[in-house]
Amino acid sequence: MPPDTRDRPNPPSGPLHGLRVIDLSTVLAGPYATMILADLGADVAKVEPPEGDATRLWGPPWAGSQADGTRTAAYFLAVNRNKRSLRLDLRTPDGAEILRRLLVDADVLVENLRPGGLARLGFGDDVLRTLAPRLVHLAISGYGPTGPAATRPGYDFVIQAVGGLMSITGQSDDAGGAPTKVGVAISDVVTGLYAVIGVLAGLLERADGAAGGGRAPGQRIDASLLASTLAALVNQAQNAFVTGRAPGRRGNAHPNIVPYETFVTADGELAVAVGSERQWPRLCVALDLPGLADDPRFATNGDRVERREDLLPILAARFRERGTAAWQAMLEAADVPCGPVTDIVAAFGSPEAAALGMSVEIEHPALGVLRQVGIPLRFERTPGSVRSAPPLLGEHADEILTGLGYGTLEIAGFRERRVV
Repeated sequence: MPPDTRDRPNPPSGPLHGLRVIDLSTVLAGPYATMILADLGADVAKVEPPEGDATRLWGPPWAGSQADGTRTAAYFLAVNRNKRSLRLDLRTPDGAEILRRLLVDADVLVENLRPGGLARLGFGDDVLRTLAPRLVHLAISGYGPTGPAATRPGYDFVIQAVGGLMSITGQSDDAGGAPTKVGVAISDVVTGLYAVIGVLAGLLERADGAAGGGRAPGQRIDASLLASTLAALVNQAQNAFVTGRAPGRRGNAHPNIVPYETFVTADGELAVAVGSERQWPRLCVALDLPGLADDPRFATNGDRVERREDLLPILAARFRERGTAAWQAMLEAADVPCGPVTDIVAAFGSPEAAALGMSVEIEHPALGVLRQVGIPLRFERTPGSVRSAPPLLGEHADEILTGLGYGTLEIAGFRERRVV
């Protein structure tokens, strides 16, 4: 049984306090999902292969240095805080037995092995149902457990391409653009978010079943990068269904709303979002173009979408006459949503981000003070927390194994045989 985390220096707190999660996933979608669970209070044991999560070496940029052995990729640090690491060779009988002990009392298993990979290690669905009948098993794959592409590896970049997302991202054909990936691994991120939704729904269903007496079973939940990416296309997918045509790229322009895009100013760029008919005349007044509000060509959003080629040059010419800050002040005074295009450093340095607590610091055992992205959710009574830094590889082996009932000599034997 895992140790009682209440005795640790920074015990988990939050709405998921007491939830035990075994994380066999690597790279991004799975680790992102389990970090969210950990941020919200779950006790997450990250079971890594002997070589560790591949993203430990996905640099530069690096934190630490290669000379003293502390070098760790920023990529790994981004999605693995609040977890305990156990380096474990599941191909050995001892390693498999350790995993069995971990799973017996676990609530959730998250893994992203290729379909069939867990069964080849001796932990197929039937085995898991017998070993841990209340386990909520979240399996992440690239293309789902069945279908013609089930055995293909899932990589965010490829999924953005085959899932249609890349086809609507980038400058338009008229502007000489080409299909472009999103600036973060968004297919992985969205899959991680759907994975958390699936886990929480599975736990809720298990709890509802237990309310009638007895111990309700868990279930297997599948999440895939492709399905999650297709689901994230939302209005663009519906546009395609309604018209029968594939949407094209529009750069920063919105396919269904005008004006709703960035405009070049005298010294930068400003994002302007006219999301209602009430905002349109206010924008015209703020730009000192009152005649536009009365122009029948642009009376409604539908008119403006159909005649965007006539309208946008008028607006673009006006925005070039003043700087971003001046236009922002004028549009905000008119209650028109807008904001400057900023870089990531400036975004996290803004007073708005500071008010949300979106930058936090945590002490890392080898890297010192580590700055990280904050938790975006706020709970009135049971807030999540950033309690511990992303772990060193195998950092918590003794703690986890002792909690499972193994003695000092047994643990030493595991190390000698390179099981852990």
